[in-house]
Amino acid sequence: MQKVHLKAPVGWINDPNGFIYYKGQYHLFYQHFPYAPRWGRMHWGHAVSNDLVSWEHYRIALFPSKTDDRDGCFSGSAIEKDGRMHLFYTGVRYDTPDPENTNCCLDDKFTAAQLHITSGDGWQFDNFDGKQTVIPPIEDKTIGDRNHTRDPKVWQGRDGRFYMVLGSTVDGEGRLLFYRSDDLECWEYAGFTKSENLGWMWECPDYFEADGKGVLIFSPMGLEAGNQTVCTFAEFDERSCSMEIGKDCRFVDYGLDLYAPQSTVDQDGRRVVAFWLRMPEPMSSGSIGMFSIPRVCEVREGHICFQPHPNVKARFVKKIRSPKEAALDGGYMLKARLEAGEGLNIGGYKITYGNGRLTADRSSVVRNHSELKNVAESPVIEKCELEIYVDENIIEIYINGGEYTITHAVYDLTGEITGANAELYTLEG
Repeated sequence: MQKVHLKAPVGWINDPNGFIYYKGQYHLFYQHFPYAPRWGRMHWGHAVSNDLVSWEHYRIALFPSKTDDRDGCFSGSAIEKDGRMHLFYTGVRYDTPDPENTNCCLDDKFTAAQLHITSGDGWQFDNFDGKQTVIPPIEDKTIGDRNHTRDPKVWQGRDGRFYMVLGSTVDGEGRLLFYRSDDLECWEYAGFTKSENLGWMWECPDYFEADGKGVLIFSPMGLEAGNQTVCTFAEFDERSCSMEIGKDCRFVDYGLDLYAPQSTVDQDGRRVVAFWLRMPEPMSSGSIGMFSIPRVCEVREGHICFQPHPNVKARFVKKIRSPKEAALDGGYMLKARLEAGEGLNIGGYKITYGNGRLTADRSSVVRNHSELKNVAESPVIEKCELEIYVDENIIEIYINGGEYTITHAVYDLTGEITGANAELYTLEG
């Protein structure tokens, strides 16, 4: 059993999928290549938790078995209807397999379709006879792209109908495609939305309401900062199946390591989001991939905030004097308030507060990788109250109760903390 940060059991994991509170438990599926710590032909791994703190991996839920998903069961979502769990995902078949590694394709040439499968208990899925293609590959290039259309997120509207949003691209611009259904089986295309200067492809879109406000989070590809995750306010009109996207789009996390958001509603009605932490190399276990702490999304004074789920916060109550006393599985939490000019060094990870911004530098605890941005900086903040969660390969900084966050993959942290005064806590029990 793993605690706080769900990590790859073996091989590779990336996007969280099918996040749902179902029959008294939290199910979190994930993109999984179980054979090696590298990207490949995707399956859906499966983890379950009673409290969003302790997680247990179970057997693979989905694997390639049909023409439309023969080269991978890619990202998607879950919804409950009449007591059954319904999974929607993108199936992929390669147009040109790589002859030297048939788990990949050549020249980005593949075809995508959207598939549907159900389960009566959330544990057993009939991969041979239970799959249905509900949205075939898109042939109309004015609507979307034949291969780059993916990641279905499904929800039920106020009118009782079901809605699906997909990420896609047309003429080098990212966009969202909307579909609707009365029964989760027959779907009709209903429209699209786009916004300029937000990358060429929009992955893993998720629309929901938090504190009465519509929120859109997604991962656009091709921003100046690379492939990142952003959030903004949005309004979805069910009658016209159209969405108005706000102009205040910002990064969800300023460490720029988090990707592929997936949300659900917890047992108390909170909107909870999971993120994949992109890692440049395997962990000490030999596997690669993990997820952030499940974060509650809320709107405070017109600002979208993300903070650790209260179940997680409530478990870090055992006060310790040194990281060496921390729980082996779950790490420790650090609380500190920094004044201008103050900083912290957490095992080689350096945090400083100055000029109204928090800066985090992981240069000393990660090897050189050209794709990484090792120094992160928050937007301007009026104060600097920090809650920092530290595990073997991840540091999550929550600024002013989740006003902003900075998350980084790290390696080879030492057990020393220097700088400003801080209180340390680890998991109870």
